[in-house]
Amino acid sequence: MKRNFKKIICLLICTLFISALLSIVASADTGPKPSVRITFENMGDELCFGTLLSKQKSTGPASVWDGNEEYAQHNGNERYAYLDITEDIWRAFVEYEDTDGYYFLQETWKVNETKELAWTYYPPDSFKILLYYPETDKFLVSDICERYAFDSYYTVDIASLDAQDTGIGSVDYNEDLSNDDRLNAHRSYQWQQELLSLAARIIITIAIEMGVALLFGFRGKKALLLLAAVNTVTQIALNVLLNIINFSSGQAAFVAGYILLELAVFVGEAVLYTVLTKKLTDKVKPTWFYMVYALVANAVSFGVGLVIANILPGIF
Repeated sequence: MKRNFKKIICLLICTLFISALLSIVASADTGPKPSVRITFENMGDELCFGTLLSKQKSTGPASVWDGNEEYAQHNGNERYAYLDITEDIWRAFVEYEDTDGYYFLQETWKVNETKELAWTYYPPDSFKILLYYPETDKFLVSDICERYAFDSYYTVDIASLDAQDTGIGSVDYNEDLSNDDRLNAHRSYQWQQELLSLAARIIITIAIEMGVALLFGFRGKKALLLLAAVNTVTQIALNVLLNIINFSSGQAAFVAGYILLELAVFVGEAVLYTVLTKKLTDKVKPTWFYMVYALVANAVSFGVGLVIANILPGIF
């Protein structure tokens, strides 16, 4: 009877863990999202707005203007008074006619200040980079680019020209780096940044789970070293695999992989704690205790990760 009760408890814990992951990933919409980040080199300080033109008429919440003035996304509209873009600049984008039929989805960035355009919430898969200089009423546009990774990075090199010539700067085409005939946009995946983010995630997760271990009463050098070692191995494996999935397969594969890998980490840690602590200490806890610890530790680190992801999206 006692053995059956333990099996029921373990089954319930596993069910609750899977349900929590599914509900958080499916409905909270706070997990990592794909992104496109454009860095502009040699860009001056002249007022410039940028956007990504999309092959599709919508992506995520962004969409083509439907003609209803209530949903015109410029700061002359009370609904969007917080935006930097004025009605005149917004209408210039709306009236822009792309030769390949790509659409303006009402997402804009003042890129002359940051020298960056970061579309971090459901960016288009196929897009063109479009820059607008309102002071001279000039546009610069790239050829068709593609989102090549979960987080896709491009660098656009804009070299200066005589202001009397065009007023906006020249655009040099580098055949070896780019297939764009107007903006020199080449892929520039930020491996160093991604590796630093990976290391930060692993360290933060291990610190959280060790804190939970102390709350559960784990004491002694051997026990804590065991927990640290197991957490280090599982978190490195989890994060490296998720990074690979992120880069190569996109969001759907990431979500599925996240659920399966988190479940594998939970089960693996529970088994390792149960087996190895028996060899390192005389104060052996029942199996359900280690399963509850593994569940709580992973759930807490997952929840804290979601919070940090909203505060520091570059890390999580």
